[in-house]
Amino acid sequence: MSIASNELHALPPIEKLRIVEMLWDDLGQSTTPIPLPEWVGQEVNRRREEMLNPAVGLTHEEVWRRIANRDG
Repeated sequence: MSIASNELHALPPIEKLRIVEMLWDDLGQSTTPIPLPEWVGQEVNRRREEMLNPAVGLTHEEVWRRIANRDG
């Protein structure tokens, strides 16, 4: 199946969204691995390290205290 990009650009937004949803669902059902760029793995590792660092995050109590202060 070949779709010209000008045909895609001419579609109304709702149709574009429908196509994106169909593609996303199809990718989700696929067992074929999707190669990711190296920077994605690096970012995953950075975020994991940040998450495991107790100095970066907030305690449960601190989160709720900030929420309470914001609403008050």
